[in-house]
Amino acid sequence: MPPSKSTTTSRDGTRIAVYDYGNPDAPTLICIHGYPDNATLWEPVAERLAADFHVIAYDVRGAGASDHPSRTSAYALDRLHEDFRAVLDHAAPTQPVHVLAHDWGSIQSWHFVTAPEPRVASFVSISGPSLDHAGYFLRQRSRPALRQLIHSWYIFYFHLPWLPELAWRKGWAHRAFNRLERQPTNGNRSIGDYVNGMKLYRANVVPRLVRPAARRTDVPVLAVSPDADPFVTTALQTDIARWAPNLTVKVVRGGHWMPRNDPGLVAELVREHTRQVAGLGA
Repeated sequence: MPPSKSTTTSRDGTRIAVYDYGNPDAPTLICIHGYPDNATLWEPVAERLAADFHVIAYDVRGAGASDHPSRTSAYALDRLHEDFRAVLDHAAPTQPVHVLAHDWGSIQSWHFVTAPEPRVASFVSISGPSLDHAGYFLRQRSRPALRQLIHSWYIFYFHLPWLPELAWRKGWAHRAFNRLERQPTNGNRSIGDYVNGMKLYRANVVPRLVRPAARRTDVPVLAVSPDADPFVTTALQTDIARWAPNLTVKVVRGGHWMPRNDPGLVAELVREHTRQVAGLGA
């Protein structure tokens, strides 16, 4: 069954498109996509979890049917946190929620769950670290840190002026990234998703890596690391026990686009984690 669609408004006036998969009597699971996806990433996962959760997905600002602010500063993590709070108040105004996130969805979710009073009961993070934790990790000057820097080449590329936008519009970048990991052609992405989303990198990466904050959480976290991810190494995602002491790590077979390519495994990991930390489905 397709989700119902509504909108909510963030603190700065940005409209956020929200997709509700029903079952309002079940615990709420908010799904947050990464770059360059939109909320349709979660459709196959939501179909598998709709019996167990009140599944909510939303288009991150700049993607899908949400507003596309033109200023890079509008994509800072604090603005993304305000979007999450708007969705939270819209979909589950009184209860803590469970969070499932991928890629940049995970990066921003780490910002939410390490905030005071996060209203998050559990967090499943797939292929996405905290930028603040990454800042400390890269300071180790270790072999794993060097390996991650090599895997992160594209982040430096995304900071170049005009060339990355041109490459997405002309199709060059699609072909280059498909060489790293082939993606399905039915991804429902628009050029806007590719172009606008680069502002996430430009607004956040350098400031957070240069001046990381000691962000900690007691929220139960499941960090899922696909072993063939060409962008995010396992060490970066899982060397975080000092920041998230209530941590579980799962290294699974697969690539970066796990929610799209293996939605059944994602759904099972969410059920298992919430069952362990909250007794759901026990």
